[in-house]
Amino acid sequence: MSSRSTGRRCLRFVPMVLVMGTIFFLSSQPGDSLSLPDIPNLDKLLHAGIYGLLAATTLFAVGTESWFGRRQSSGLFVILFCMLYGISDEWHQSFVPGRTPSIWDLAADTMGAITMVMCWSRCSSFRANRKEAGAGENSKDSVTLPH
Repeated sequence: MSSRSTGRRCLRFVPMVLVMGTIFFLSSQPGDSLSLPDIPNLDKLLHAGIYGLLAATTLFAVGTESWFGRRQSSGLFVILFCMLYGISDEWHQSFVPGRTPSIWDLAADTMGAITMVMCWSRCSSFRANRKEAGAGENSKDSVTLPH
């Protein structure tokens, strides 16, 4: 592996680290400084969304099959990684004034990661099936019609 490809590989981790830093920054804000609209469970949706984004950037960082050999292994790693980061985030919040750790926040974090990994898995399977179906084509200009 050349140093150029290693450098590119390392750059793939930048979005993941930025999302992790954003989560840490937001978790560091005192409880009275965060004002959300009074919408039921909005905080859980936000937790799921940001951890879905963390899962997406982690999938991008580790690649689909290059580290673990199989998509399922990559997906499981990403879910566990996000869940562990969620645990550390809840622990971190226990030291921030006006903030308390919550198992429900952790559940929302994990569900966001699971949802993203499931979407990624479906899209990957769809692309693989589509590529497989097109592999038998002789002409690259041919058009495939739906059945």
